[in-house]
Amino acid sequence: MVIYSASSYVLLGLANLIIMSACMDYCDTIESSHGPADTMSDRQHYIHAFNFNKSVEKHLHDLDHFKLSYKKLLEAFPLDQVDGIFVRSVKNCIFSESDPTPLKGPLRLAAVSKEVIEGMLDLDVAVSQSEVFLQYFSGGKLFPGSSPLTHRYGGHQFGYWAGQLGDGRAHLLGEYTSRKGERWELQLKGSGKTPYSRSGDGRAVVRSSVREFLCSEAMHFLGVPTSRAASLIVSEEEVWRDQFYNGKAKKERGAVVLRLAPSWFRIGSLEVLAKAKELDLLRKLLDFVIQEHFPSIDSNDPGKYLIFYSRVVNETAHLIAQWMSIGFAHGVCNTDNFSLLSITIDYGPFGFMEAYNPNFVPNTSDEEGRYSIGAQANVGLFNLEKLLEALTPVLTIEQRQGAGLVLKRYPHIYRMRFHKLFKAKLDLLGEEEEDEYLIAFLLKLMEETGADFTMTFRQLSEASMQQLHSMSNLQVMWALQNLASHKMYPEWVSMYLHRLKRRGGDSDEDRQHRMRRINPRYVLRNWMAESAIRKAEGNDFSEVKLLQRILAQPYLTQDAAEEAGYAAQPPWWAQGLNVSCSS
Repeated sequence: MVIYSASSYVLLGLANLIIMSACMDYCDTIESSHGPADTMSDRQHYIHAFNFNKSVEKHLHDLDHFKLSYKKLLEAFPLDQVDGIFVRSVKNCIFSESDPTPLKGPLRLAAVSKEVIEGMLDLDVAVSQSEVFLQYFSGGKLFPGSSPLTHRYGGHQFGYWAGQLGDGRAHLLGEYTSRKGERWELQLKGSGKTPYSRSGDGRAVVRSSVREFLCSEAMHFLGVPTSRAASLIVSEEEVWRDQFYNGKAKKERGAVVLRLAPSWFRIGSLEVLAKAKELDLLRKLLDFVIQEHFPSIDSNDPGKYLIFYSRVVNETAHLIAQWMSIGFAHGVCNTDNFSLLSITIDYGPFGFMEAYNPNFVPNTSDEEGRYSIGAQANVGLFNLEKLLEALTPVLTIEQRQGAGLVLKRYPHIYRMRFHKLFKAKLDLLGEEEEDEYLIAFLLKLMEETGADFTMTFRQLSEASMQQLHSMSNLQVMWALQNLASHKMYPEWVSMYLHRLKRRGGDSDEDRQHRMRRINPRYVLRNWMAESAIRKAEGNDFSEVKLLQRILAQPYLTQDAAEEAGYAAQPPWWAQGLNVSCSS
């Protein structure tokens, strides 16, 4: 008989993570003196800003009165002293001034988020049907108070320091303060060349822009901290792209997404300053981020940078565990794509895993599988190590030692969060010693049968305990049928059902209800996005809008989604789909 021990957690991205018990006493000291190292107060501070508040009764109808501000950023940081959009090495600044380049040709509104437009920007969504909306939200016209900036940052890409990177095709339009007091930084993506464009043309194409718009909104409704998307505008402007880097460039159409986040600062924002030894500016940026986005940290505390680092370590572990719980692979986990606020940003060659496989790699450009889904936790550790290197020049010797101990706690934080999320997915209430084994056992069966990740958990939520035991009447539960083909399935399901029965106190219907609220029926599978993209490239945005509507309620069974096959086995042609870094 094969027994799957808890060591199967190697499948979950923990192969190289070692829990160091020696750090625990030090971390307890930090918690007692500065509050819990894994406090959720700051996460709640900025996640709350993503929650849609329907209490706003009036919405602005005139975009000419929609005002943005740069006051805080301009007061806090020096600007690039060199004028012009030409590519260059930028020094001694956080931002360069750079205007968007308007898209050419007729513009079309492919998609708009009513929730973002009305709930976050206080605009009436009806304004999206105007020509002036197309101009403002594509960069052809600047909002009052806007003086676009592009951000200087660096990063480690695929494990190597890449030097200066920066906003090569994105423009920060300004900050908007809503009627509820929430602050949002508005950024155009695909809006033209900047001083950081390197050899690029500053544009984004329809396929990548559709994916960015749909996935950022889908992740929000899945409950994952993320940037948001307000609109997707496409043009007739021709853009040349070698999609798979095989020498076969072709013409595609340009597009622009207007996206929002509380902040776009990332690990690479600090790295570039540390590498350039611009330490005064490094301190200024750290102080700004702490004051604006970590209100629970006392800005006068001499240990504030260490506390900040502890919070980022904690929240990064939480974010990656959330990615894993929905089968999401970011695709390009470089340090320039990791937010200091631990929200998901920069959607590129991402993918939602279908057949469970820890080695799933959504990005064809990632030939070595560095950013496979099972490696994301380890990559998070690597990125946090690089963040610590960037902070080292502004930390005391004692603080550096403390930060090292904080980092060693990351595996423990990640593992505990992962365990909690997957316990909830299986409705394992309370604590029992066998729970970790039960989760690892299931994932091993899923790996060996190639069971669909999303639908296995969803169908476990929909099947009754009797159905799970006898596998009766499961003809339509295709993922569970696949799982049940494993010879060890009867042993696993027997353990699972006995675990459920031992708790007592509620009905099977209650269990199913709780599980359906946690396990989505619909995620943005690559084949679904590809189907919408093919239509959008022909100016048919119907499936983009359908997906946007379906993914706004991912836990609710919807007739339109069932008719479209979004919960069915992926079509045969989906197996050959490839996604690359090209966009």
